[in-house]
Amino acid sequence: MLLDDNGAPIGTHPKATVHTTDTPLHLAFSCFLLDADGRVLLTRRALVKRAWPGVWTNAFCGHPGPGEDFPSAIARRASDELGTTITGLREALPDFRYRAVDASGIVENEMCPVYLAELSAPLYPEPAEVMETAWIHPDDLDAALGSAPFAFSPWLRQEWAALRADGHV
Repeated sequence: MLLDDNGAPIGTHPKATVHTTDTPLHLAFSCFLLDADGRVLLTRRALVKRAWPGVWTNAFCGHPGPGEDFPSAIARRASDELGTTITGLREALPDFRYRAVDASGIVENEMCPVYLAELSAPLYPEPAEVMETAWIHPDDLDAALGSAPFAFSPWLRQEWAALRADGHV
């Protein structure tokens, strides 16, 4: 769903062609998965991804389809990207918005509420989406982001800082 600068819907555009060097503002979501030990799941984006290939990021992101609510879209993407199901979904950063430009020039320009959830089934990552996964303690993620920010997606860096500042993780 395309949005105006105030976040109001103004139309739709196919996901496959919306991300370009001049990406319009659109609706998305981001989800972090936590385990019983308080660790955070990181995923490494597949090398075949058009933007930010090979970088580490949060569990998964996506875009709701026309008429699809966030819980349904998030459950769909958990299945599509990680081959899993989730439980305990909760919105953590309802007003998160960012714009970032990949080294190739591809732009992310998203109104992107951030959610937290837990796994309710094993992971079976889709290789075209995720090449690697790792569980990490929040303090260790803080240290990694501080020493090697270039290894992580720009949205992960910004979302994680906001989640930590608000006391969500």
